[in-house]
Amino acid sequence: MKIALVHDFLREYGGAERVVETLHEMWPEAPLYTSFVDWGNLGDQGYRFKNWDIRTSWVQQFWFIKKFISPLRFLAPWIWGSFDLSGYDVVISSSGWFICRGVRMGDPSTRSARSGRALHVCYIHHPPRNLYGYATGSDLQKYWIVRVYAAIVNFFLRHYDYETAQKVDYFIANSQETKRRVLKFYRRDAAVIYPPIELSNYPIIQLSNNPIKIHKKYYLSVGRLTYSKRVDIAIAACKKLGLPLMIVGTGKEEESLKKLASQGLALRSCGIEFLGSVNDEELSRLYAGAKALIFCALDEDFGMVPVEAMAHGTPVIALAQGGVVETVVDGKTGILFHEVTVESLIKALGRFRGLGGFGEMGENCIKQAEKFGKERFKKELLAFINTQRFKAN
Repeated sequence: MKIALVHDFLREYGGAERVVETLHEMWPEAPLYTSFVDWGNLGDQGYRFKNWDIRTSWVQQFWFIKKFISPLRFLAPWIWGSFDLSGYDVVISSSGWFICRGVRMGDPSTRSARSGRALHVCYIHHPPRNLYGYATGSDLQKYWIVRVYAAIVNFFLRHYDYETAQKVDYFIANSQETKRRVLKFYRRDAAVIYPPIELSNYPIIQLSNNPIKIHKKYYLSVGRLTYSKRVDIAIAACKKLGLPLMIVGTGKEEESLKKLASQGLALRSCGIEFLGSVNDEELSRLYAGAKALIFCALDEDFGMVPVEAMAHGTPVIALAQGGVVETVVDGKTGILFHEVTVESLIKALGRFRGLGGFGEMGENCIKQAEKFGKERFKKELLAFINTQRFKAN
């Protein structure tokens, strides 16, 4: 079976890229088609993709487009239309906001590659947030000129997004939340296969059946430092309560968040530490040593970070939006809060601290995380694709 993988672009390393890594593990000979790779921005994480067969679009030659891909998103139809993948048996697209479903697949009246068209299975992380009013990585909508530009560009892209969604043979959503969005915006059904969480490398699972023995010293935030992650709420709440907070991640809001953390104080003395990008081993150690993960992301489609934390026996204090409510069990594996405010998070932290010991909650976390392991993802995805291939032929 000849398979091709498709992904929006490789510019930073996050949950979507972890999914692509797993797809590559399953089909290591499959080429990855993507709009561009930004090796400089990938930094220390670039080694993960170095030996892959990566086939980029014409965008790879233009640094300006790579740098400003979001405002230049109207180029998407021309970028993806430059790829003809009709010679493959199966095309698996890992699709987020850049609508990589637009690759050419051959004659739409046929289904199998033997009759001139590959079978297109789209693993969708979320419909493009900027097209449908969900929070994005920046808060630029506060500027009127951005709103005007977005209104014009997004009008045409919504049509393109819908049209490409109709050409997909099968959608697989990463959560029930994303499944609902696929039905709402595309009028298409989707199977749900939760994304792969790497469990086998986590020391807490391998070495400890009793997470209560681990000395928990601080609270933790993990993720891109962008507007939609609302790390500012975690910072403000921890500052008010005098709680130590470790922040893992980089992003366009890093400097403004550091300014918020150190306002009126020296950064080192405010109890908040920015760690930047860390390797997997260090991240695992940080998860295991945290009292709890604080996760304030807006409209999260699934949220791999909370599950990773729970795999270490670390509870999660999370905003009850999107896919997070499918993974974090309020009162058992963490605490959910419902308003996007510092006060709401402070109340959740107070409730969490009032629970006392972490033993039972830590054990619940590990059991919950085991439902989302990588091997489960591989098994379910392979079974789905084999079933649909059989139907197509």
